[in-house]
Amino acid sequence: MSLTLTLTGTGGAQLVPVFGCDCAACLRARQQSQYRRQPCSGVVQFNDAVTLLDAGLADLIERFPAGQFQQIMLTHYHMDHVQGLFPLRWGLGAKIPVYGPPDEQGCDDLFKHPGLLDFSHIVEPFVVFDLQGLQVTPLPLNHSKLTFGYLLESAHSRIAWLSDTAGLPDKTLKFLLNNRPQVVIIDCSEPPCAETPENHNDLRTVIALNEVIGCPRVVLTHIGHRFDVWLMNNTLPTGFEAGFDGMRIVLD
Repeated sequence: MSLTLTLTGTGGAQLVPVFGCDCAACLRARQQSQYRRQPCSGVVQFNDAVTLLDAGLADLIERFPAGQFQQIMLTHYHMDHVQGLFPLRWGLGAKIPVYGPPDEQGCDDLFKHPGLLDFSHIVEPFVVFDLQGLQVTPLPLNHSKLTFGYLLESAHSRIAWLSDTAGLPDKTLKFLLNNRPQVVIIDCSEPPCAETPENHNDLRTVIALNEVIGCPRVVLTHIGHRFDVWLMNNTLPTGFEAGFDGMRIVLD
């Protein structure tokens, strides 16, 4: 069966367009909806199972009616990755499994009042777990809050999801080198910078990371408006592409 990952959002917490900004990228996004960027998130489809990857979309319950997905997998508990859970938890029906890192604080009162969300599915770094036949390995990332990326693996397909991170921990980088994903989807919030931005990657850092990983296809996500302006005037290296909301990545 094919493994499909759809990028439902490719922006950071600011989104694109940014409130009050009249840069070229924000003006374009207001005029042409295909250039808008919602909070970084995705949908994983394998066999007949659907997994939401992060839950930062404010209109989550409108996009995904009851029964359309089996579980939610969270990278971390920053608001722009979980805000869609707040109305979802008060819904009716069967419990919804939520997989995520062992963050004792969570976000606001999600753990205190989970409603129909089941947060008991705590995952551990480099410990593989199964989602309806899809093998998932949590990968530690460098962020201001406890954050995991994920390697999604079937018999013939490997996709790495690496949002939100500034560089990569040595163990995660070594793991990716040894397990060679066919596609890496990685945080690239900023254009090339002299120094790596706090909490997120710039393009220079992503290029350097892939010199180690050696992935043939790198899709950039968590893109900010400054990077969008850069992309309007520059070309990415071979093998690198800017993700966009609605982009589908299919591995057979």
